[in-house]
Amino acid sequence: MHVKILTDAVVERAKARGLDGLVYAPHFVRLDTITQRARAYSDDELTVFPARELFTGTWHDRKHVLAIGLEEPVPDFITLSGAIEECKRQNAAILAPHPEFLTVGLEMADIRRYPVHAVETYNPKHRSMHNERAQAIARETGLPGFTSSYAHLPGTIGEAWTAFEQPIETTNDLVRALKSFADRRVLHRSGVEHDLRCLAEFAHLGYENSWGKIDRKLLSGTEPTHPGHIAYEGRFEDVRVV
Repeated sequence: MHVKILTDAVVERAKARGLDGLVYAPHFVRLDTITQRARAYSDDELTVFPARELFTGTWHDRKHVLAIGLEEPVPDFITLSGAIEECKRQNAAILAPHPEFLTVGLEMADIRRYPVHAVETYNPKHRSMHNERAQAIARETGLPGFTSSYAHLPGTIGEAWTAFEQPIETTNDLVRALKSFADRRVLHRSGVEHDLRCLAEFAHLGYENSWGKIDRKLLSGTEPTHPGHIAYEGRFEDVRVV
């Protein structure tokens, strides 16, 4: 939990690393598209679980929420409280990826205020101080942890993973495990190669926050997950922020 990319090479690498499943949650992609891709890449060896990393707030004041188990589309660019309420309505698992990381993670106060089911305690994009802070947040809130490759780059697949004690075969299984605080272990590789993979992911932030953001904001038009998109039928106008 989770990756941003999904290709034949990603699936092959996941299987080679011994993973049973991937949570697929790319930015600014609608739920129906994510679900179709997840289904297409799943087989008897690897299950791909569809999810949404919701981009709440505005470009200048944003926080990410990882929602697993959504059955109806939820847009980005809505209030944090609006996103949480919709996740609750759909009985989705609500996770806090990269807490307090730069300007995009939920803060301690948010995690205490809302019904969050797990806190990400290790992320390859983090530096050591970020992972240490995330682990402290999990301890102080009493919430279980999870980790993800958070892979924007294929080579990061399988560098970090969450191992549950119980079998997880369907999205409903995963949601139940998360919401019941099921036993798990948070694991990651180590050594020089792992450190280099982590540095590459961290460096990718430079692209995301420069050319990638310019492309999204100025060149690509309305995001497919913008609340004003026809796909959402105006249902989120009361919590829309842009």
